[in-house]
Formats: sequence, structure tokens, C-alpha cells
Amino acid sequence: MQIGVETARAVENKRIFVVDDDEIIRAALQFMLHDEYETHEVTSLAEAFTKSETMKPDLVILSEQVVKAAGLPVLAEIPQKMPGAKTLVVVDSLQNGFGKEAQAAGAHGYFVKPLTVEFVRQKVDVLLGRRQGVSIPLTIIG
Repeated sequence: MQIGVETARAVENKRIFVVDDDEIIRAALQFMLHDEYETHEVTSLAEAFTKSETMKPDLVILSEQVVKAAGLPVLAEIPQKMPGAKTLVVVDSLQNGFGKEAQAAGAHGYFVKPLTVEFVRQKVDVLLGRRQGVSIPLTIIG
């Protein structure tokens, strides 16, 4: 068990796959979440699908680039290959509208860069049922 983690949260053992070809973003998200979640850095969707055969994720966080390379239909494919897994997409900007496109294609939500520890943890906690949702105006996160 990690220091400073509530026992109830440690026992839940929620698993997150962070799928991004950018090592820095993967490491940053892993760092933001690892103290309360079992977080795995994964370099590709193919690797995530393979890993999910032995380790079922509760959440898959994908970069905009990974989703664009695979195509938006992959967001509907993920729940079929990883039953019960939710998806979040990390988008570069609100202006390009990709976050909303990703949600329409099946993602459960999205983060907008630059990422902050507080917002990432809050969004993940809400999605995984650890806290009630709080509405944050887009002007604050954008």
C-alpha cells in the first residue's frame, strides 16, 4: 500500500491504462494518478488490447493523436475488447472540437491540455465513481 492513500481506495484497486505515444504525457498522467490508482503507461492501442487480456482496465486514457491515428470508431471498439472500461481522451485544444467528436463517437469525456493534477484527479474520480460530479466552466479549463 502506498503512503497517504486511503485504505478503501487502495482496496478498490481501480486500474488505468494511459495510452499515448508521447512519453512525457504518459509519465505526467501516471504521476498524477499513481498514488490512488494502479496506473500503467502503454505506448499503443495494440499494446493496450494485448495487456487487457490479462489485466482488465477500468479506464483507458488516450491521446488525441492515438485516437486520430486509429480513427474515431476505435472508441466504440474499446468497450468490446475491454468490457467495462471507460475512456477519456486528452485533447490539445477546445478550438478544434475533437473532444466533442470523441464523446459523440463513444468516449466518456475528455481533458484539455494543459493538464492539472487537481482537474485530472477530479475527472477520473467522478468517472470511476469515487466522488460526485462538479460542474467546471469551460473558461476555467480551456
